[in-house]
Amino acid sequence: MDKLMRLASEKGVVIFTKSSCCLCYAVNILFQELGVSPVVHEIDHEPEGREMEKALFRLGCTAPVPAVFIGGKLMGSTNEIMSLHLSGSLTQLLKPYQT
Repeated sequence: MDKLMRLASEKGVVIFTKSSCCLCYAVNILFQELGVSPVVHEIDHEPEGREMEKALFRLGCTAPVPAVFIGGKLMGSTNEIMSLHLSGSLTQLLKPYQT
């Protein structure tokens, strides 16, 4: 869990994904369209990927990927991010990280 939290805090917006996940791709594209370049960690390519996936579950992720962190705080997976986007809240959260 330490490695996961360290990686989650390394930049303003961090997404943990799997290379074969289409929802991960969609969330990444959403952030890019909102002017944010997230750091993306594909946990299926990480040596400690299984442990990272378990840590995401322990943190409360209902689905292990995509797991989105903004400002080091777990925001959730696709459902939570899309809800924030539709309500207009996501744009406000991302303002400090837009390029």
